Amino acid sequence: MQNKYDNEMTLEIASKSNNEAFARVTVAAFVTSLDPTIEEIADIKTAVSEAVTNCVIHGYEGKEGIIKVNAKIIGKKVIIEISDTGKGIENIDIAKEPLYTTKADLERSGMGFTIMESFMDELKIESILGLGTKVTMVKNIKEN
Repeated sequence: MQNKYDNEMTLEIASKSNNEAFARVTVAAFVTSLDPTIEEIADIKTAVSEAVTNCVIHGYEGKEGIIKVNAKIIGKKVIIEISDTGKGIENIDIAKEPLYTTKADLERSGMGFTIMESFMDELKIESILGLGTKVTMVKNIKEN
């Protein structure tokens, strides 16, 4: 069966903060086939880190769960989906506001979505209370 993607990978990790680095490096390695710049790789790694950290801290709130990371390549475009089956986001518009956080006691800045949005070309957030959240990020890799 032929799919519409040039390449695709899926990773499932436990919702532990030490898996954030593993997810970040795995996605970065997957994207290397597109010959990205150091800056493009850094942008992707940062955005993946923020999304995975949000799943751990907010989605599962320290409880055990699975974080799913899916990455697809279409031409020079990378589509990264990071999802959890955690508690969900009550109001996405409010959650996207810079400095907004529900965990002020954890020395978090509330900039996760803002950082994802600034480092990626597209950001889409879908969430259903009690069922989880999916963040879809797109990065266009420039021709060198």
